[in-house]
Amino acid sequence: MLTDSAIAALRADLLAADYTLDAVSARLGDTALAALARNSTMAAARVLDDATDAQADAIRLWLLQQPVPAARLQGWASLPALWSAGLVTGDTHLSATVEIKPHGSDRRDGWICSDHIPLDGQVAQPRPDFVLGASSASTTLTQLVPQRHYGRVLDLGTGCGIQALHLDADTIVGTDLNPRALDLARITLGLSGVVADLRLGSLYEPVADERFDLILTNPPYVLSPPSDDRLVYREAGFTGDDLMREVVSGAAGHLADDGLLVVLGNWPEGARPWRERVAEWIPADCDALVLQRELLDAFEYVELWLADAGLVGTAEYRQRYAGWLDYFDAAGIESVGMGWLALRRSGRAQPELRLEEWPHAVHQPVGEALADFFDAIGASRRPDAEFLAGTWRAHADLVQETVGAPGAADPQHIVLRQQYGLGRAVEAGTAVAAIVGACDGDLPLGVLIGAVAGLLDADPEALAAEVLPPLRRLVVDGYLLPS
Repeated sequence: MLTDSAIAALRADLLAADYTLDAVSARLGDTALAALARNSTMAAARVLDDATDAQADAIRLWLLQQPVPAARLQGWASLPALWSAGLVTGDTHLSATVEIKPHGSDRRDGWICSDHIPLDGQVAQPRPDFVLGASSASTTLTQLVPQRHYGRVLDLGTGCGIQALHLDADTIVGTDLNPRALDLARITLGLSGVVADLRLGSLYEPVADERFDLILTNPPYVLSPPSDDRLVYREAGFTGDDLMREVVSGAAGHLADDGLLVVLGNWPEGARPWRERVAEWIPADCDALVLQRELLDAFEYVELWLADAGLVGTAEYRQRYAGWLDYFDAAGIESVGMGWLALRRSGRAQPELRLEEWPHAVHQPVGEALADFFDAIGASRRPDAEFLAGTWRAHADLVQETVGAPGAADPQHIVLRQQYGLGRAVEAGTAVAAIVGACDGDLPLGVLIGAVAGLLDADPEALAAEVLPPLRRLVVDGYLLPS
């Protein structure tokens, strides 16, 4: 679509126009940026008014989907290549056929190249090979990935390439079954100074026997009936939840030792509970944490994705809706769970498998909480003697809440609540709460249990047997950390 030299020229033009995240944000202001996040251009257009400077024209062309007089863009060295590639069209006034949006991360600032989305209340059906840009899903996936240095990373279904802008890795391989996605990802990565090996193909086919330290993916997981006009970015042509099954189970042959898989996806709920279905996907040598964040009934789910396809208000809406429901009925799908799945190849003989419904608020980014969960499994399973001899400390952002009648000597409930990560909360007994409160990393756990036993006039060995199981759970869930 664009050569490397043309991408470099485009980058130079964007910089010359001061079309960068910080500069554009400062120019438009919070109100206009919030409106753009709602797909409304009116506030931004009023800010720009009749300005004719290069930055204003770049914002109109690449963000607001508005035509710009060709004469004002003649200084762009990349214009002939953009024209030849069909990325800009027109005669006296030029319009962009893609969006190039400034984007920033902790790793780098750059730009994302993707297809246009309808603005200002317009309704349009996306092209079959539509390439989605920054979205709530892509942002969520970014937040789920622990931010650390990786050796080899596989961005499975790279789309516009947005995830690579957030990665610190020696090698990044991006795959997609949509050739147009790879074309736009090349522009995204080239503009943003990211080197990646982009490969065409479905799922793990392009990476054969290669292994990775991190695999991340927001795959085309939508559970939709077979169709000749499916949207590649959200529907892969698999039946039911077969795509998710292949993504998760197929990771077994592509994760390095201690390699991490992070997936955004969904799964059906019907006569068979979702936990049973999803548990079958998980490779035998992997620990896993699966969190169902939302459960949509069949009607909510179909309405969500028909709207996403721009079919609301069209003549075919009711027919497509009925056909989708018939497909769900035949497959025994009553509702659809949407959530997060993470697994690590630990090689453990008895892996830790946690599958939970977790619709509660979390503290972003949660990637570190996922990493801490996997890191804590080994510590939580230490032999009793070693566990008791260890020194532990309560997380700095852990708080204790008590509930009881005013003036009562003792609270009816003691709750330990995380103000970090997943925001878990657990009701703790008096002994466990006292032990956790004393965990400051100085004294061994066994000594603390003995001291609390003395205060409660309890037998130390009996108290240890009582509190060890919940304390182990507090370790794996991130309440207690090894000192």
